[in-house]
Amino acid sequence: MTEQLVHVALGADSYDIHIGAHLSHGALISQAMQGKTHKVLIVTNETIAPLYLQALQEDLQAHGLTCATCILPDGEEFKNAESYLKIMTAAIEHQLDRGCALIALGGGVIGDLTGFAAATYQRGIAFFQVPTTLLAMVDSSVGGKTAINHPQGKNMIGAFYQPQAVLIDLEFLKTLPPRQIAAGMAEVIKYGAILDRAFFDYLQSKTNYGELDLAYVIKRCCELKAEVVAQDEKEHGLRALLNFGHTFGHAIEVGMGFGNFLHGEAVAIGMAVAAWISQESKFGLSAADCTALVDVLKRYNLPYAIPDVLSGRDFLAHMLHDKKVKDGHIRYIMLKALGQAAVTRDFANDTIVAYLDACPYRQHYADK
Repeated sequence: MTEQLVHVALGADSYDIHIGAHLSHGALISQAMQGKTHKVLIVTNETIAPLYLQALQEDLQAHGLTCATCILPDGEEFKNAESYLKIMTAAIEHQLDRGCALIALGGGVIGDLTGFAAATYQRGIAFFQVPTTLLAMVDSSVGGKTAINHPQGKNMIGAFYQPQAVLIDLEFLKTLPPRQIAAGMAEVIKYGAILDRAFFDYLQSKTNYGELDLAYVIKRCCELKAEVVAQDEKEHGLRALLNFGHTFGHAIEVGMGFGNFLHGEAVAIGMAVAAWISQESKFGLSAADCTALVDVLKRYNLPYAIPDVLSGRDFLAHMLHDKKVKDGHIRYIMLKALGQAAVTRDFANDTIVAYLDACPYRQHYADK
């Protein structure tokens, strides 16, 4: 397929998202660096390394780049300070200087870790996103949010730091397990729910993932996110809409233990809950739109029900540690209609607890 480009317009920090199959990562990275470096550190994990690391190294070396590697354990539970320090140690041991670059080869965990390491190593060096999961392709690799988790909260330690480029190779999706595909679809559905009703309708018109035009889906998600980030890079207003489902979802990830739910799975549940509250609270969402959103989540094999072991008070305790809390008030993203979201702090804590306890979407989950 012909390579497609999406431009993220951020002045001096602008960059391109390259979308295609069988991309030449070496050529694109060399071009973006404009000869400023001959050394890169590839950060990946134990799942991705056997599949794609050697081919990436050979491609980079063919374009004159020397490659060092840092291979981390796989999983959200390893998005922590220990993994961050492993990257920093590898960078120091391989004598990376400010002209060198980091390459994130993996999903959202690797991308966030590598970006945060790049933002802080010698006060900032270049890095590239090479996402290997659907979720990372459509969301976490774009926009410059980098972070690690703290045991008491997700993404509590991080920085806004933009990559030099994002290289999305559709070939990586061929080895992605069905559960990871479904998790990525949560973020895809999110874009339609908050920003683009026509895109939501397209997703609703298909019966399963196999019917989707993936190049179109990924490009549209990247376009929507690029438009938002260009207007609000540091999340002072509009960009907050991209957190739809995330406040409730992050509480599930923390409350159930990092790794028990994939990020996309938790966000899917969070979207269903937020939609139901948007309907019940008369925020604007119709019952028909709420049902449509839940039906689409089901169609793409995503969970939509709260783990029954988490009470409303459990949610509140975790959400009060969310980085989006201000003066004790939690910021929620709710829906007025499909394709139209809004930010609000108008829900009192006790009101949200009552809604969460009354939510009809509840289910017992065995350990995943």
